[in-house]
Amino acid sequence: MAVVAALLWHYDARPVFRIFARERPAYFASAVALYVAGQVLCAYRWQLLAAILKVHGRFFEFVAYTFVGMFTNLFVPGLLGGDVARSIYLGRPRNRMGEAVASVVADRAVGLLGLFWLAALAATFLNYAPLPSSVIAPTILVGALALAGYLASPLLARLIHLMPRPIRRAGGIVAPYLHHPTTLLIPIALSIALQTTLAVAQYLVAAGLGLDAPLSLFVLCVPIANVVASLPLTLNGLGIRESAYLVLFGMAGIGKDDAIALGLLWFAVMIVSGLTGSIAFVTTPAPSASTNPAGKVSRS
Repeated sequence: MAVVAALLWHYDARPVFRIFARERPAYFASAVALYVAGQVLCAYRWQLLAAILKVHGRFFEFVAYTFVGMFTNLFVPGLLGGDVARSIYLGRPRNRMGEAVASVVADRAVGLLGLFWLAALAATFLNYAPLPSSVIAPTILVGALALAGYLASPLLARLIHLMPRPIRRAGGIVAPYLHHPTTLLIPIALSIALQTTLAVAQYLVAAGLGLDAPLSLFVLCVPIANVVASLPLTLNGLGIRESAYLVLFGMAGIGKDDAIALGLLWFAVMIVSGLTGSIAFVTTPAPSASTNPAGKVSRS
Protein backbone atom coordinates (compact mmCIF):
# COMPACT_ATOMS: atom_id res chain seq x y z
CA MET A 1 0.00 0.00 0.00
CA ALA A 2 2.94 2.30 0.72
CA VAL A 3 4.33 1.69 -2.78
CA VAL A 4 0.94 2.49 -4.36
CA ALA A 5 0.57 5.60 -2.16
CA ALA A 6 4.03 6.76 -3.23
CA LEU A 7 3.15 6.29 -6.89
CA LEU A 8 -0.12 8.20 -6.53
CA TRP A 9 1.55 10.97 -4.55
CA HIS A 10 4.43 11.34 -6.98
CA TYR A 11 2.25 11.31 -10.09
CA ASP A 12 -0.86 13.05 -8.63
CA ALA A 13 -3.76 10.74 -7.77
CA ARG A 14 -6.54 12.94 -9.12
CA PRO A 15 -6.05 12.10 -12.81
CA VAL A 16 -5.79 8.40 -11.92
CA PHE A 17 -9.12 8.47 -10.10
CA ARG A 18 -10.72 10.32 -13.00
CA ILE A 19 -9.48 7.54 -15.30
CA PHE A 20 -11.09 4.95 -12.99
CA ALA A 21 -14.46 6.56 -13.63
CA ARG A 22 -14.11 5.81 -17.35
CA GLU A 23 -13.97 2.04 -16.84
CA ARG A 24 -17.05 0.37 -18.30
CA PRO A 25 -18.48 -2.31 -15.96
CA ALA A 26 -19.14 -4.82 -18.75
CA TYR A 27 -15.44 -4.86 -19.69
CA PHE A 28 -14.41 -5.21 -16.05
CA ALA A 29 -16.84 -8.10 -15.54
CA SER A 30 -15.56 -9.81 -18.69
CA ALA A 31 -12.00 -9.55 -17.38
CA VAL A 32 -13.07 -11.14 -14.07
CA ALA A 33 -14.79 -13.97 -15.94
CA LEU A 34 -11.67 -14.62 -18.03
CA TYR A 35 -9.48 -14.61 -14.93
CA VAL A 36 -11.72 -17.13 -13.16
CA ALA A 37 -11.81 -19.31 -16.28
CA GLY A 38 -8.02 -19.20 -16.31
CA GLN A 39 -7.94 -20.62 -12.78
CA VAL A 40 -10.05 -23.57 -13.92
CA LEU A 41 -7.44 -24.09 -16.64
CA CYS A 42 -4.77 -24.01 -13.93
CA ALA A 43 -6.62 -26.71 -12.01
CA TYR A 44 -6.63 -29.00 -15.04
CA ARG A 45 -2.92 -28.39 -15.60
CA TRP A 46 -2.20 -29.24 -11.96
CA GLN A 47 -4.29 -32.42 -12.19
CA LEU A 48 -2.22 -33.59 -15.18
CA LEU A 49 1.03 -32.91 -13.33
CA ALA A 50 -0.13 -34.65 -10.15
CA ALA A 51 -1.17 -37.73 -12.15
CA ILE A 52 2.42 -38.13 -13.37
CA LEU A 53 3.37 -38.75 -9.71
CA LYS A 54 0.40 -41.12 -9.26
CA VAL A 55 -1.48 -38.60 -7.12
CA HIS A 56 -5.02 -38.82 -8.40
CA GLY A 57 -8.19 -36.94 -7.63
CA ARG A 58 -11.37 -35.77 -9.23
CA PHE A 59 -11.26 -32.65 -11.36
CA PHE A 60 -13.62 -30.71 -9.12
CA GLU A 61 -11.25 -31.39 -6.18
CA PHE A 62 -8.36 -29.77 -8.03
CA VAL A 63 -10.63 -26.87 -8.97
CA ALA A 64 -11.67 -26.41 -5.34
CA TYR A 65 -8.08 -26.57 -4.08
CA THR A 66 -6.96 -24.11 -6.77
CA PHE A 67 -9.60 -21.61 -5.70
CA VAL A 68 -8.67 -22.12 -2.04
CA GLY A 69 -5.10 -21.25 -3.01
CA MET A 70 -6.27 -18.20 -4.97
CA PHE A 71 -8.24 -17.00 -1.93
CA THR A 72 -5.25 -17.59 0.36
CA ASN A 73 -3.02 -15.50 -1.91
CA LEU A 74 -5.12 -12.44 -1.07
CA PHE A 75 -3.58 -12.38 2.41
CA VAL A 76 0.07 -13.36 1.99
CA PRO A 77 2.98 -11.92 -0.03
CA GLY A 78 3.63 -13.45 -3.43
CA LEU A 79 2.14 -16.81 -4.37
CA LEU A 80 3.76 -19.00 -1.71
CA GLY A 81 0.80 -19.07 0.68
CA GLY A 82 -1.59 -20.36 -1.96
CA ASP A 83 0.90 -23.03 -3.02
CA VAL A 84 1.28 -24.21 0.57
CA ALA A 85 -2.50 -24.41 0.93
CA ARG A 86 -2.85 -26.41 -2.29
CA SER A 87 -0.14 -28.84 -1.16
CA ILE A 88 -1.84 -29.46 2.17
CA TYR A 89 -5.31 -29.90 0.71
CA LEU A 90 -4.06 -32.38 -1.89
CA GLY A 91 -1.40 -34.25 0.04
CA ARG A 92 -2.53 -34.55 3.63
CA PRO A 93 -5.71 -36.61 3.09
CA ARG A 94 -3.75 -38.97 0.82
CA ASN A 95 -0.67 -39.18 3.06
CA ARG A 96 1.32 -38.06 -0.01
CA MET A 97 2.65 -34.68 1.11
CA GLY A 98 5.98 -35.08 -0.67
CA GLU A 99 4.35 -35.84 -4.00
CA ALA A 100 1.72 -33.13 -3.47
CA VAL A 101 4.40 -30.51 -2.82
CA ALA A 102 6.33 -31.74 -5.87
CA SER A 103 3.21 -31.45 -8.05
CA VAL A 104 2.63 -27.87 -6.89
CA VAL A 105 6.29 -26.99 -7.46
CA ALA A 106 6.06 -28.55 -10.93
CA ASP A 107 2.85 -26.62 -11.57
CA ARG A 108 4.59 -23.37 -10.66
CA ALA A 109 7.67 -24.26 -12.73
CA VAL A 110 5.58 -25.19 -15.77
CA GLY A 111 3.68 -21.95 -15.37
CA LEU A 112 6.94 -20.02 -15.40
CA LEU A 113 8.14 -21.93 -18.46
CA GLY A 114 5.00 -20.99 -20.33
CA LEU A 115 5.35 -17.41 -19.10
CA PHE A 116 8.99 -17.12 -20.22
CA TRP A 117 8.36 -18.76 -23.58
CA LEU A 118 5.34 -16.61 -24.37
CA ALA A 119 7.20 -13.44 -23.36
CA ALA A 120 10.17 -14.42 -25.54
CA LEU A 121 7.96 -15.23 -28.52
CA ALA A 122 6.08 -11.97 -28.12
CA ALA A 123 9.33 -10.02 -27.81
CA THR A 124 10.59 -11.64 -31.00
CA PHE A 125 7.51 -11.40 -33.18
CA LEU A 126 5.10 -8.87 -31.62
CA ASN A 127 7.31 -5.95 -30.64
CA TYR A 128 5.27 -3.39 -32.54
CA ALA A 129 5.35 -0.90 -29.63
CA PRO A 130 8.33 -0.90 -29.81
CA LEU A 131 9.96 -1.57 -26.48
CA PRO A 132 13.68 -0.81 -26.22
CA SER A 133 16.32 -3.48 -26.64
CA SER A 134 17.15 -3.17 -22.92
CA VAL A 135 13.81 -4.90 -22.26
CA ILE A 136 13.52 -7.10 -25.35
CA ALA A 137 16.98 -8.69 -25.25
CA PRO A 138 16.79 -9.93 -21.61
CA THR A 139 13.27 -11.23 -22.23
CA ILE A 140 14.41 -13.30 -25.21
CA LEU A 141 17.49 -14.46 -23.27
CA VAL A 142 15.40 -15.67 -20.32
CA GLY A 143 13.11 -17.54 -22.71
CA ALA A 144 16.09 -19.18 -24.39
CA LEU A 145 17.58 -20.20 -21.01
CA ALA A 146 14.21 -21.65 -19.97
CA LEU A 147 14.11 -23.68 -23.18
CA ALA A 148 17.67 -24.89 -22.61
CA GLY A 149 16.82 -25.94 -19.06
CA TYR A 150 13.78 -27.84 -20.31
CA LEU A 151 15.83 -29.70 -22.94
CA ALA A 152 18.56 -30.48 -20.39
CA SER A 153 16.18 -31.87 -17.76
CA PRO A 154 16.96 -35.57 -18.50
CA LEU A 155 20.64 -34.80 -17.88
CA LEU A 156 19.79 -33.06 -14.62
CA ALA A 157 17.78 -36.12 -13.57
CA ARG A 158 20.84 -38.33 -14.01
CA LEU A 159 22.82 -36.05 -11.69
CA ILE A 160 20.39 -36.34 -8.78
CA HIS A 161 22.21 -39.29 -7.21
CA LEU A 162 25.38 -37.19 -6.94
CA MET A 163 23.74 -34.51 -4.81
CA PRO A 164 23.64 -34.33 -0.97
CA ARG A 165 21.09 -36.60 0.65
CA PRO A 166 18.36 -34.00 1.45
CA ILE A 167 18.50 -32.66 -2.11
CA ARG A 168 18.68 -36.21 -3.47
CA ARG A 169 15.50 -37.20 -1.65
CA ALA A 170 13.63 -34.14 -2.93
CA GLY A 171 15.04 -34.67 -6.40
CA GLY A 172 13.84 -38.24 -6.40
CA ILE A 173 10.24 -37.06 -6.06
CA VAL A 174 10.45 -34.67 -9.03
CA ALA A 175 12.58 -37.06 -11.10
CA PRO A 176 9.60 -38.31 -13.20
CA TYR A 177 9.17 -34.79 -14.55
CA LEU A 178 12.86 -34.52 -15.38
CA HIS A 179 13.21 -37.97 -16.94
CA HIS A 180 10.25 -37.49 -19.27
CA PRO A 181 10.02 -33.79 -20.23
CA THR A 182 7.69 -34.59 -23.12
CA THR A 183 4.95 -35.31 -20.55
CA LEU A 184 5.12 -31.61 -19.69
CA LEU A 185 4.32 -30.37 -23.18
CA ILE A 186 0.54 -30.30 -22.68
CA PRO A 187 0.83 -28.54 -19.28
CA ILE A 188 3.22 -26.01 -20.82
CA ALA A 189 0.78 -25.42 -23.69
CA LEU A 190 -1.93 -24.84 -21.08
CA SER A 191 0.38 -22.35 -19.35
CA ILE A 192 0.85 -20.42 -22.58
CA ALA A 193 -2.92 -20.45 -23.13
CA LEU A 194 -3.41 -19.18 -19.57
CA GLN A 195 -0.95 -16.30 -19.98
CA THR A 196 -2.59 -15.37 -23.27
CA THR A 197 -5.97 -15.37 -21.51
CA LEU A 198 -4.61 -13.03 -18.82
CA ALA A 199 -3.23 -10.72 -21.50
CA VAL A 200 -6.63 -10.64 -23.22
CA ALA A 201 -8.32 -9.94 -19.87
CA GLN A 202 -6.04 -6.96 -19.24
CA TYR A 203 -6.62 -5.78 -22.79
CA LEU A 204 -10.35 -5.76 -21.97
CA VAL A 205 -9.69 -3.67 -18.86
CA ALA A 206 -7.71 -1.21 -20.99
CA ALA A 207 -10.46 -1.15 -23.64
CA GLY A 208 -12.96 -0.40 -20.88
CA LEU A 209 -10.85 2.64 -20.01
CA GLY A 210 -10.90 3.73 -23.63
CA LEU A 211 -7.17 3.17 -24.13
CA ASP A 212 -6.14 2.71 -27.75
CA ALA A 213 -3.53 -0.02 -27.47
CA PRO A 214 -3.11 -3.19 -29.56
CA LEU A 215 -3.59 -6.66 -28.08
CA SER A 216 -0.03 -7.54 -29.11
CA LEU A 217 1.26 -4.93 -26.63
CA PHE A 218 -0.46 -6.74 -23.76
CA VAL A 219 0.76 -10.16 -24.92
CA LEU A 220 4.25 -8.65 -24.78
CA CYS A 221 4.10 -6.59 -21.57
CA VAL A 222 1.79 -8.59 -19.32
CA PRO A 223 4.02 -11.72 -19.06
CA ILE A 224 7.03 -9.53 -18.22
CA ALA A 225 5.05 -7.64 -15.56
CA ASN A 226 3.70 -10.92 -14.15
CA VAL A 227 7.23 -12.22 -13.63
CA VAL A 228 8.08 -9.12 -11.60
CA ALA A 229 4.77 -9.12 -9.68
CA SER A 230 5.15 -12.80 -8.71
CA LEU A 231 8.11 -12.00 -6.46
CA PRO A 232 7.11 -12.44 -2.78
CA LEU A 233 7.44 -8.77 -1.87
CA THR A 234 3.85 -7.51 -1.53
CA LEU A 235 0.30 -8.87 -1.35
CA ASN A 236 -0.54 -10.17 -4.84
CA GLY A 237 2.18 -7.94 -6.29
CA LEU A 238 0.40 -4.73 -5.23
CA GLY A 239 2.60 -1.75 -6.08
CA ILE A 240 5.20 -3.87 -7.85
CA ARG A 241 2.86 -4.54 -10.77
CA GLU A 242 1.86 -0.88 -11.04
CA SER A 243 5.55 0.09 -11.13
CA ALA A 244 6.21 -2.48 -13.86
CA TYR A 245 3.21 -1.22 -15.85
CA LEU A 246 4.43 2.35 -15.46
CA VAL A 247 7.79 1.42 -16.97
CA LEU A 248 6.70 -1.04 -19.67
CA PHE A 249 3.58 0.67 -20.93
CA GLY A 250 5.26 4.03 -20.56
CA MET A 251 7.97 2.85 -22.94
CA ALA A 252 5.21 1.90 -25.37
CA GLY A 253 3.72 5.37 -25.27
CA ILE A 254 0.87 4.94 -22.76
CA GLY A 255 0.59 7.81 -20.30
CA LYS A 256 1.76 7.33 -16.74
CA ASP A 257 -1.69 8.00 -15.25
CA ASP A 258 -3.28 5.48 -17.62
CA ALA A 259 -0.60 2.87 -16.78
CA ILE A 260 -1.09 3.28 -13.02
CA ALA A 261 -4.87 3.17 -13.37
CA LEU A 262 -4.62 0.03 -15.51
CA GLY A 263 -2.42 -1.70 -12.93
CA LEU A 264 -4.71 -0.81 -10.04
CA LEU A 265 -7.81 -1.91 -11.96
CA TRP A 266 -6.14 -5.23 -12.75
CA PHE A 267 -5.38 -5.62 -9.06
CA ALA A 268 -9.10 -5.05 -8.44
CA VAL A 269 -9.89 -7.79 -10.98
CA MET A 270 -7.64 -10.18 -9.05
CA ILE A 271 -9.22 -9.21 -5.73
CA VAL A 272 -12.75 -9.79 -7.00
CA SER A 273 -11.70 -13.07 -8.64
CA GLY A 274 -9.83 -14.16 -5.53
CA LEU A 275 -12.89 -13.52 -3.38
CA THR A 276 -14.77 -16.10 -5.44
CA GLY A 277 -12.34 -18.58 -3.88
CA SER A 278 -13.95 -17.92 -0.51
CA ILE A 279 -16.79 -20.22 -1.60
CA ALA A 280 -14.35 -23.10 -2.08
CA PHE A 281 -12.55 -22.14 1.15
CA VAL A 282 -15.79 -22.40 3.16
CA THR A 283 -17.30 -25.45 1.46
CA THR A 284 -14.17 -27.61 1.08
CA PRO A 285 -13.53 -29.80 4.16
CA ALA A 286 -10.36 -28.98 6.05
CA PRO A 287 -7.63 -31.46 5.10
CA SER A 288 -6.92 -34.18 7.65
CA ALA A 289 -4.46 -37.04 7.46
CA SER A 290 -5.83 -40.32 6.18
CA THR A 291 -5.59 -43.41 8.36
CA ASN A 292 -5.52 -45.58 5.23
CA PRO A 293 -1.98 -46.93 4.81
CA ALA A 294 -2.56 -47.29 1.09
CA GLY A 295 -2.73 -43.50 0.82
CA LYS A 296 -6.31 -43.39 -0.43
CA VAL A 297 -8.58 -40.54 0.51
CA SER A 298 -10.27 -41.11 3.85
CA ARG A 299 -14.07 -40.93 3.76
CA SER A 300 -14.34 -40.13 7.44
